[in-house]
Amino acid sequence: MAKIKKTPRPKAAPPKGFRDYFGADVTERKAMLDRIAEVYHRYGFDPLESSAVETVEALGKFLPDVDRPNEGVFAWQEGEESDKPGDWLALRYDLTAPLARVYAENRNDLPTPYRRYAMGPVWRNEKPGPGRFRQFYQCDADTVGSASVAADAEICAMLGDALESVGISGDDYVIQLNDRRLLDAILDIAEVADDPSTRGIVLRAIDKLDRLQPHGVRQLLGEGREDKSGDVTVGAGLTQLQIDKVMEFVLTDDRVNDRLARRAARARDEGDTEEESRLHSARDSTHEATRQNWPAKGSGRRLWNAEVLDYLGELMKPHDKGWAAVEALRQIVSLLTETGRNDHRLRIAPSVVRGLGYYTGPVYEAELTFEITDEKGHPRQFGSVAGGGRYDDLVTRFTGQQVPATGVSIGVDRLLAALRMKRDAAPPTGGPVVVTVMDRDRMADYQSIVATLRQAGIRAEVYLGNPKNFGNQLKYADKRGAPAAIIQGSEEAAEGKVQVKDLILGAKLAEGASVEEWKDHPSQTKVATGAELLGEIARIYRLHGLPLPEGFDPDAP
Repeated sequence: MAKIKKTPRPKAAPPKGFRDYFGADVTERKAMLDRIAEVYHRYGFDPLESSAVETVEALGKFLPDVDRPNEGVFAWQEGEESDKPGDWLALRYDLTAPLARVYAENRNDLPTPYRRYAMGPVWRNEKPGPGRFRQFYQCDADTVGSASVAADAEICAMLGDALESVGISGDDYVIQLNDRRLLDAILDIAEVADDPSTRGIVLRAIDKLDRLQPHGVRQLLGEGREDKSGDVTVGAGLTQLQIDKVMEFVLTDDRVNDRLARRAARARDEGDTEEESRLHSARDSTHEATRQNWPAKGSGRRLWNAEVLDYLGELMKPHDKGWAAVEALRQIVSLLTETGRNDHRLRIAPSVVRGLGYYTGPVYEAELTFEITDEKGHPRQFGSVAGGGRYDDLVTRFTGQQVPATGVSIGVDRLLAALRMKRDAAPPTGGPVVVTVMDRDRMADYQSIVATLRQAGIRAEVYLGNPKNFGNQLKYADKRGAPAAIIQGSEEAAEGKVQVKDLILGAKLAEGASVEEWKDHPSQTKVATGAELLGEIARIYRLHGLPLPEGFDPDAP
């Protein structure tokens, strides 16, 4: 008789590029998204939840940083093996492409402009790497149906408020502002061939200015470059004259810095020390300086942004669309000045590119400027956590008519990582208070105690395992991260009291406390049930910096 082959057990691990999120991660993410949602709501945006699955046709070929149609998505065909296969479907790769479909489908019922925000997971079928997963969260806000630059300015202001609402200080981020039409214009002025492949190489080279420096960008604009590992990146093959014209745009910061230096020297020669100081303040705001430490100099930043726009205006004079882009940026800066944001939190940044086939006008990127240590132990700035811009062609695929739109997307996981690096750890949240079970026949009494805690807003649970071994109950409470355990035996029950054990303090004392320290700082206290119990729990929470529920009142019924 043939031996029956056993069915292999499935591997207990998530697919490559995916991960599981446990209590603290989920709780912290939700708290952050709630604060951002409050900001979006305050600005008049409405929530939208769209389907996680779209037709491939509806998603289109706009996946950022991928040039081939439908590359990088998780897709399948309905009824693939049947005689009449159905539509190709795919998990959404962002929250913007579904918005275009939703708006086109419901435009007769939606207000114009339509202002919506959305939060949720997206999926990319791309090669995973350190910190790069195939499923991740995004947090978007978009205005559809308005061509006004006021919509772009509002998105930038709202992005700043959202970052500050979650604990990023105004000194720790900058919103970098550019316009995709400037990039197209400089390629026209440099007479770069109207070929998507060549222009894509040029734009990617410009986008790498921070990492590769001007010399590396020049190499990519020309024949290409070889990195330290020996890998060769093919260049755009531009002539030296074309490279020089593109670099006049790329090196805007350096050119403006030189101008300010010459004007400051003239002011010094003329004895105008106030003007010299003002110009030096603006020079301190240059990109080179910000690589080390972003200066909190509002007046210098305002002057710097104005000088950059003047310089770009001169470059774009022969190009109508380029000139229009400069004027659009001027208007956005003017509007943000009125809201108090044209200071060290705003920078005109010509090298910001964003997606290659996606944006049609102003683009913006939020960059965190505080210093961290990378995996190799080198200090660097954290980098970008959000970006967006104007995309006036996305809805056109459905309606045949151009519908202006602008919006921003916050990378939730990157922002959470940044917040943790900023404070060196996750915020203290604490697990539930655990009510232990001394007598399984008195479960109703323990449920009454836990109900008192829950009604006051305190997270709590009754131990539901085998109560035979009390030590295992305390081990369970420790594993749950419980700040306190509540113990009631027959003696305490007769008195109408409970023992409250401060588990956090107990763990600290157990690390090496003397007998005197144990007496001075008892980790277990007997209190009456009801308000006295709630007051003791509140004391433990405050002692260890744990957040109490909003409106918590131990004396409330």
